[in-house]
Amino acid sequence: MTTGGTAALVRRPDGSTRATLLELLFDVVFVASLALTSTLLAGHHSWSRAAMVLLMLTAIWWTWSVTSTTTEFYDPQQRPIQLILMVAMVGSVGMAASLPMVSDGHAMVFAISYVGTHVIRGIVLVTSLHRQRHRSAMIRATRFLFWFVVSGVFWITGAVSGTVNWGLWAIAITIDLVSAAARYPTPRVGRVPLDQYERTTGHLGERYQQFVILALGDIILVPTLQVSKGELAGLRVTALFGAFAMMLLLWQVYVFQAGELLEAGAGPKSGRPARVAPYTHLVMLVGVVGTAASFDLVVTRPTGTTPVGWLLLIMGGPALFVIGRILFTLLISMVVPWRRMFWLPLPLLALPWAGSWPPLLVTAAVALGLAGHVLTPGAVRETTPGLRMRRSDD
Repeated sequence: MTTGGTAALVRRPDGSTRATLLELLFDVVFVASLALTSTLLAGHHSWSRAAMVLLMLTAIWWTWSVTSTTTEFYDPQQRPIQLILMVAMVGSVGMAASLPMVSDGHAMVFAISYVGTHVIRGIVLVTSLHRQRHRSAMIRATRFLFWFVVSGVFWITGAVSGTVNWGLWAIAITIDLVSAAARYPTPRVGRVPLDQYERTTGHLGERYQQFVILALGDIILVPTLQVSKGELAGLRVTALFGAFAMMLLLWQVYVFQAGELLEAGAGPKSGRPARVAPYTHLVMLVGVVGTAASFDLVVTRPTGTTPVGWLLLIMGGPALFVIGRILFTLLISMVVPWRRMFWLPLPLLALPWAGSWPPLLVTAAVALGLAGHVLTPGAVRETTPGLRMRRSDD
């Protein structure tokens, strides 16, 4: 039960940084959304349709990211925070269930699931913190609530007619992303102070790791479901093993010297990971979804020629994941892994001829480039485990 005192709801600096079982359950619920997004992306070969799928993916990711930030600043063992997690799970189920039907008159289900999750979270936090007389934390929660109400107007308005107004939804998600980057500037209370981003603990880093590992599992889950629907032919099974190899390679790319986010108090720029992680991990997540979608296609037809849309998914998915991972390292440690980046554009050299190759061969070329990226030794001045900036001895 929620205890008394002004800091009962706010996470104590000396508290446990381990994720709770409810938080892990919260992560698992989002896996269904990612798998559905990959399946939708595989079925849409036009730029406009792919952009719509990616917009909804961004909304799903933003729900996870903001909710995980909530459990970083507030104690997930407390009843109000557990309620917030449960509401977020219900919202994620609503978004996942409506994904395939958003363009068929069910846009409002997605909009209400998204907006409701964020607005209810804000109301619960503001009222609970007001009751506990924790003014600074209440002001912080008020900023979040204010901007989600603003963007919520566009989400709901864009779905009122039953047919999605993608322009309004694009404005809505832009408001969500930009307001966070600008530290939620709110009338009369200002922006989130920078020092509040420096109070993050190892808990937040663990949460991101857990989610990325679960997301990578979709690369093997999606094609496995596809293979189970048809004949268990040799090349289809080979493509499935290719998906498994790609998943392991991307996992290795992510975990290389990046076991945790930078812990609070490690330096004057310690608040940077908490601010850049949502955006750089979004790039990685798009890469994962694209990769899973590509193998959904490859296991269906591993032979024959490779259409342009397939090439974009097969080559672009892993490339986006690596780019997102490099950006994360760069923005935290200001070091670029130049030696390994040499392998990133290598598969593109085969692009003029790849269209006439079988999809299975194209994935093999991409996997070879990833293997080179993973196996190439890094420079001395790169980040240590945990993305802690290596201190210079000069």
